[in-house]
Amino acid sequence: MLKFVKGPLESIEGVSIYPIISLLIFFIFFTALFWWVFTAKKEYINKVSKLPLEIEEDETKFSAETTN
Repeated sequence: MLKFVKGPLESIEGVSIYPIISLLIFFIFFTALFWWVFTAKKEYINKVSKLPLEIEEDETKFSAETTN
């Protein structure tokens, strides 16, 4: 299977830079995400974690008000 991918790519000049670039993007993204997770304020995390529940409560209140 690798022969079908590797063969045509070997004929392209400078193609070896793309795996390096993709690895750098991957590493930088997850390093930044890791840094953000550990430096995020606890109040913000608690507020965001409760958002789905608040929306659900608002929807149930709205549906209860419209049925009455």
